[in-house]
Amino acid sequence: MVHANKFFPEIKGNFGFGCGRLPHSGENVVCEIFSKMVDTFLASGFNYFDTAHSYLCGASETAFGDCVSARYDRSEFVLTNKLTDPYFNRQEDIRPFFEKQLCQCKVDYFDFYLMHAQDRNNYQKFKRCRAYETATRLKAEGKIRHLGISFHDKADTLETILSEHPEVEMVQIQFNYADYDSQSVESCKVYEVCEKYGKPVLVMEPVKGGSLVNLPHEADNIFRGLNGGSNASYALRFAASFPQIAVVLSGMNNMAQMEDNIRTMKDFRPLDEREMDAICKVNEIFASLNLIPCTGCRYCIEENSCPMNICIPALFSAANQHKTFHNRNTDYYYHNILTGSGHGKASECIKCGKCEKVCPQHIPIRQLLGEVAKTFEIAHI
Repeated sequence: MVHANKFFPEIKGNFGFGCGRLPHSGENVVCEIFSKMVDTFLASGFNYFDTAHSYLCGASETAFGDCVSARYDRSEFVLTNKLTDPYFNRQEDIRPFFEKQLCQCKVDYFDFYLMHAQDRNNYQKFKRCRAYETATRLKAEGKIRHLGISFHDKADTLETILSEHPEVEMVQIQFNYADYDSQSVESCKVYEVCEKYGKPVLVMEPVKGGSLVNLPHEADNIFRGLNGGSNASYALRFAASFPQIAVVLSGMNNMAQMEDNIRTMKDFRPLDEREMDAICKVNEIFASLNLIPCTGCRYCIEENSCPMNICIPALFSAANQHKTFHNRNTDYYYHNILTGSGHGKASECIKCGKCEKVCPQHIPIRQLLGEVAKTFEIAHI
């Protein structure tokens, strides 16, 4: 049974459909599959969707318009969209961009509108361009129902933003068991700032871009020993177990993921003591592997394209697979990414740093690409 949301009555339940990783073929969303997923999601009693213009290079918004807005009455879904850094350079750019987003999503208003991926750097641009003030005016006009932020930085930066902008109604943060005590992500500390200011929390990356689904064998066996749900189910339930959480998002790209997540969240129950103990043991295993904390968000290649066309998330995924499973198949995976794709090799990085400026995880990408090259390329010379 899907319960009413304790923070926002228009939202059904505490589970949301993140539209950043939709089923796609090349640059095109496979609308037949997406539509079936939408039908299943709504029929199960949930109604919260999350998109952004930067997701799938704009295809997420247009697919939402075609597969949701064009097929369902506006009262049947709740939609979040975002104002993203690369798409405006001055205050006068914001309203036309916003109107374009409404058009692409085929809606007259957004239920939630977020200042996207706020950190200590781009926050200064949002202030300079009076983005918060512009969004507040759009809210007064009825084109935005709730104003919030999505956030990728340390707790002290969030404290600054919330103290300067009390009009912010909710905060979307990266929150999962692997990042809970992370010194770089500070999920726990950021969550505590939200609690301090009384802001409901929207969770992104609860399964850390799939990293908490495809676990190392030893970690996978820990969850199997519980004789319970899937690896993803424990990650979702961890995120949803905290009292200030309003919605946990999942970026799903096939029906199997959708059905598994619905089973987990429709009759949601918090993790018990035995399950939390298992989470702690899995975290210990992750810590011993020293994996690259890439979530596959693709900001580094979609919002600020790499001049060498290096498919950074895929190469980091190959490196993590190599560390986790220690088999030759990961070598083949790395070279398959490059074969016939036109993508640059890790060793071809020119150290321009464009990728690092937009990375929400603040990963030292240039340094790590060098290590990836040593792992997969030097051994094959």
